Formats: sequence, structure tokens, C-alpha cells
Amino acid sequence: MKVKRVQAFALAYPEPHYKGIERYLTLARVEADDGRVGWGECISQLPEASLATKTIIEQGFAPLLVGDDALDVERLWHKMLSRIWWYGPEGIAAFAVSAVDMALWDLKGKILGLPICQLLGGTLQDKVVAMGSIIFDMEDFNWTINEFRWMREQGYRVVKAGWGMRPEAVFGQNRQRDLEIVRQVREVIGSELELVVDTPGARGLWDVPTAIQRFRDLEPYRLKWIEQPLPPQDLEGHARLRAAVATPIGTGEDEWNIESYRRLIQSKGVDVIQMDPGRCHGITGCRDVIKLIEAENLHFSAHTWSSALNTAASVHLLAISTHGDCMDFKPHESPMQHELVADPWVQEDGYLAVRRSPGLGVQIVEDTIRKYLLA
Repeated sequence: MKVKRVQAFALAYPEPHYKGIERYLTLARVEADDGRVGWGECISQLPEASLATKTIIEQGFAPLLVGDDALDVERLWHKMLSRIWWYGPEGIAAFAVSAVDMALWDLKGKILGLPICQLLGGTLQDKVVAMGSIIFDMEDFNWTINEFRWMREQGYRVVKAGWGMRPEAVFGQNRQRDLEIVRQVREVIGSELELVVDTPGARGLWDVPTAIQRFRDLEPYRLKWIEQPLPPQDLEGHARLRAAVATPIGTGEDEWNIESYRRLIQSKGVDVIQMDPGRCHGITGCRDVIKLIEAENLHFSAHTWSSALNTAASVHLLAISTHGDCMDFKPHESPMQHELVADPWVQEDGYLAVRRSPGLGVQIVEDTIRKYLLA
């Protein structure tokens, strides 16, 4: 079975979970010579990145892959990495690799009639934990608290919020405000739900002494982990923080490939490693990182907050390991979760079922792609 066509589509859509702010992603479409199609996604996030990703896929990868064996996914993954050697395996190139790799796995599953988790070695989990994930509104506590109350009523077992609706008002800026909102959240969700908070660590809001203080301040609220407390490149700082506090540290969402994840793991500064198949070299890249995580007896979560394709890829990756903890999941309807596919993901009792249908297990609605196409 040969690759016949490789295409990319940059999309722009309003995100209800961010009060309608426009967000961006890029889809990859890989067609085999028998007409079957695989779809993939990357979380390219900004318009210029999405258009640049489309260029790499269609002008760089399409000539490389067309005519090759569609079933030989890992060899094609290595061909893409060899193509980008000069401008590097991170950034825009990593987005492009991620989207195409995901589409190739989807296509292979459809050709062979198997779900991706089975292609990756077997299903160890029949369902995975969906972590209801929202953005804090640090200026409207009532709205935020009501969101957590609603998620509890919907049956979520793990809930999370982070950052803020405006750059001027984010979690991590104001000690007393941070403590108060976490206190209120814990009060409304009760003791049985697990809670994660996410700080804009990439902005350098906390140094190590401040992070130690905040972790200890928040200990009474029994957080499952605190996400990205320090700038992601400060591996030594994360190690110092981890040695000084009891609450687990989650980080890794800014990493790109197996080499950067290896450095993170070796730093001894992380408990729960976040990765996004729409960013870190796709399903193939994530599978390789999972092996590193398992070898070090750490845990991972799928840091996915984009489309139903990325959700599907994350479900399959969590299903193949006993070290997967949970995955971010948008609790409300969203265009890329509920319009992009004919069969949206629905959590039940805080879980997503691992689908047994071929490939990713979702059906793309191509009219939706045309609706949200970035000009």
C-alpha cells in the first residue's frame, strides 16, 4: 500500500474554554493509493506557526513520502527527521512531524483493521482517566468555583485549572489570591476528587525559593501535582525544588523530542511528565518517551488540549502503559472536539473508553475543516 497524497490544513477556531479567543492548529491528511485516508494533528497554536507547518508538510514531507510504503510508519518517521536535520527537530518542524506521524498511524490502523494501541503492542488499559481541564479566571472567583462544582457533578475524578483569562491576572502572581482560590476549589470539590493546578512557569513567575514556599503553602489542599512551577529549561532548579517539597512536580509540556525528555528525566526534577502527541514527534515520539518513563518508574500525563484527533492519540498512548496517569480533557463542547469529528469523545464517570475501531477511532467531518480553514 503506497502513500498517494500528503496534505495539510491550517485551522482557526474560537475556543469556548478561553471565552471565545481564537486558537490554531494544523491537520495532516495522508491518502493511500486505494483511497483510504489517515488524519493527524499538531497543536501549532499561532497563525504563523500553523501556516509554516503546512508549508513543511506539503513542500518538505509530501515529496519525501509519496510513493513509499504507507505501512512502514517508523521508517517514514525517520525519513522526516532526516529531512529536517538542518533546521532542527524542534519547533515548527516538530509540529509537522507530529501531525504526519499521527496521520500515518491512523492510516496504518485503517488498512490493517486494528486500533493504534494494538499496533503499538497491546492494550493494557480499557479506559483512561479524563482530567477535566479549564482556565482559571483569577478575576471572577464565582465563575471559576462554579466550573469546578459543575465538573464534580459531571463525575470527573481529576480536575485541573491553570494560567488565567488575561496575561495580567494568572495563577502564580499573587500568593494570597492563589491560596484563596485553591482553598475555595478544594472546599467545593470535596476531599475525594484529585486536584491539579498549572502555573505559567515559562514566564518565570517563581524562582526556586518562591516555588518552595508556594508548594508548602498549598500542601493542606492535597494537590495531585503542581504543573510547570519553574521555567522549563531550569532543570537544576526543578531538582532542587523536588528535593525540598512533598507535592509532586509535573512538567514536560515544552519538550520536543526524546533527547530533551531524556535530559528532563535524568535531571531528577520531575514526578509526572507531560507530553503532547501533537507536539513531540507524534505517536512514534511519544511511544519512545514512554519507554524512558517506564524504565525510571515515573508517570506521565497526556498534555492535550486541542482537537479530538489529539485526544484519540492520547487515549491510545495511555492505553499501552501502566505508567500513564491521566489526560487533559475539555469538559465543555468545543469546535475541534465536537464539530471536527462525527463521534466526539464523551467521558463517563471520569473516564474515556479505549475505542477498538481501526486507527485513531474517530471519523473526520471534512465540512468542518472547510468551515475553520485559516486563509
